[in-house]
Amino acid sequence: MIKRALWQGLLAGTAGGVVMTLGEKIEQAVTGRPDSHVPARVLQRLTGLLERPGPQPLPVNWGMHYGQAALLGVLRSVMAQAGLRGPVASAKFAVVRLTNDQILENATGVGAPPQTWPRKELVVDLLHKAVYAFATGVVADTLAARGGPGPGQRHAAARPGRHAHVGPLPRRHAYGA
Repeated sequence: MIKRALWQGLLAGTAGGVVMTLGEKIEQAVTGRPDSHVPARVLQRLTGLLERPGPQPLPVNWGMHYGQAALLGVLRSVMAQAGLRGPVASAKFAVVRLTNDQILENATGVGAPPQTWPRKELVVDLLHKAVYAFATGVVADTLAARGGPGPGQRHAAARPGRHAHVGPLPRRHAYGA
């Protein structure tokens, strides 16, 4: 499962990053919002790369932007492999994506807590991260479904509906054996 989650997650996360970037470019064309250089600044601080004022080098910006998208896609793929699929799983993943950004941005001093941002900036960020999370989820779920139901889905199918005190599946049934 982990091997599949790794390559499928890198693919899903990269696809989600591309979809998010396309959405950002459309939004920027409409709103006139400039490019963000926060990803580059975070990567510079994390790696000790030279920092400079103004616009940052595009390869550094995209390296962090797409690298983070791809790596986080692995987590979404693990979710899908385990059986956590669909819009609810993607909504949960959106929170993870936002949290990851905030930890890195705040820990490096590049960003400030979202509750201090102008509302308009906050809404734009939430929208773009949700687009990433749901696009990544569609790809991760589609790839995981090729392997059949995940252990969590098998467990739920053993006794359909909402029930308390349902014990675990026997180990031999959890993984489709």
